[in-house]
Amino acid sequence: MALGQQEGQQEQGQHPAASITAAAARAPRILFLLGPAFVAAIAYVDPGNVAANLTAGARYGYLLVWVLVAANAMAMIIQYQSAKLGIVTGHSLPELLGGRMRTASRRSFWVQAELVAAATDLAEVIGGAIALQLLFGLPLLLGGVIVGVISMIILAVQSRRGQRPFETVIMTLLGVIALGFLAGLFVSPVNWGDAAAGLVPRFEGTDTVLLAAGMLGATVMPHAIYLHSALARDRHVPAGGDNPHAGRTAASIRRLLHATKWDVAAALVLAGAVNISMLLTAAANLGGVTGTDTIAGAHAAITAALGPVIGVIFAVGLLASGLASTSVGSYAGATIMAGLLTVRIPLLLRRVITLIPALIILGIGVNPTWALVLSQVFLSLGIPFALIPLIRLTGDRMLMGPFANRTVMRIVCWVVAVLIVGLNVALIGLTIAGGLGP
Repeated sequence: MALGQQEGQQEQGQHPAASITAAAARAPRILFLLGPAFVAAIAYVDPGNVAANLTAGARYGYLLVWVLVAANAMAMIIQYQSAKLGIVTGHSLPELLGGRMRTASRRSFWVQAELVAAATDLAEVIGGAIALQLLFGLPLLLGGVIVGVISMIILAVQSRRGQRPFETVIMTLLGVIALGFLAGLFVSPVNWGDAAAGLVPRFEGTDTVLLAAGMLGATVMPHAIYLHSALARDRHVPAGGDNPHAGRTAASIRRLLHATKWDVAAALVLAGAVNISMLLTAAANLGGVTGTDTIAGAHAAITAALGPVIGVIFAVGLLASGLASTSVGSYAGATIMAGLLTVRIPLLLRRVITLIPALIILGIGVNPTWALVLSQVFLSLGIPFALIPLIRLTGDRMLMGPFANRTVMRIVCWVVAVLIVGLNVALIGLTIAGGLGP
């Protein structure tokens, strides 16, 4: 009887030694499946994040730490839902929306999604140009051109060699970004008591609402919501054929979803740590320092406070952020166009077209840091257009079958959507009232 029980436990995976062996065997498989979320996570550490987080820390210290923590928690939920949609259905979010909309609605939706992608690209090219100016003294316009050219090279890797090598390049750049922005935190005199107090949700005036919206737009980014469903589909769903479910079982899909949870958690914990470190570094070193209302000014203050080595590492992190995020942004724009318009243009051609607005902004001399912050506010306004359809689709049992969100998760997702939309409505009201400005 005892032997029979033991055999039964082994068959069910309950024997301790068997559980350890099975876990060890699963670990390499899970590691191999990681990647799509790390590409999407680049959107959460782009130059727009740098501008919004440094501005918030320099002006208001630790006040808005809670915004980053809440935004990162929301991002984990949202990005997993996007990846889940792509894995289960075998289609990207833009494809599913395009198949459900009439022609006029689909084109209108595409216009707003493209404007979001353009705002994303604006922030990323400007951020990379600022980094090149900090490192080598290059003019911003020339820096923008160089960022565009290098991003074309990165996109060529995806076009010619496929997604896996592209993921490797982007994950390497993400490591550089993390090093660049986490380095200063280890030598900053952070007041951890005040940082903990910053976890209490509150605002202080209309400007903090603008910054909170910018931080939210820079963290929960709409183009990443569209993109992650395509990344997960392209990595995990067999290509070809009209039936994306061919050759797949419910058990295999569950395994993929389990690996995706780890992918999203690891990628966004890293991205969240980078974002929070930016704000803490700014709060500890830039408060009361004049001239920190620009990234260049903040870089100078950080260099003066923490030393030239930290200043160089910071600028290198900013450059890696611009290069990686502009490449991912172009990929997202192509995904949006292909899904909503069923039109595909070469990634490199799209890169050239979307580079033009950023170069114009750099050429006419607009304050680049303020342009970055405003681009993130615009992105925040675009989140509901991606998020609300995502929640509805992942809760649709006809579409998702047994993998449709259950009641508790649907409620959580709708609470997230209400919070985001509420902040956006407040932002619009304050803007109309004339209470916001650079």
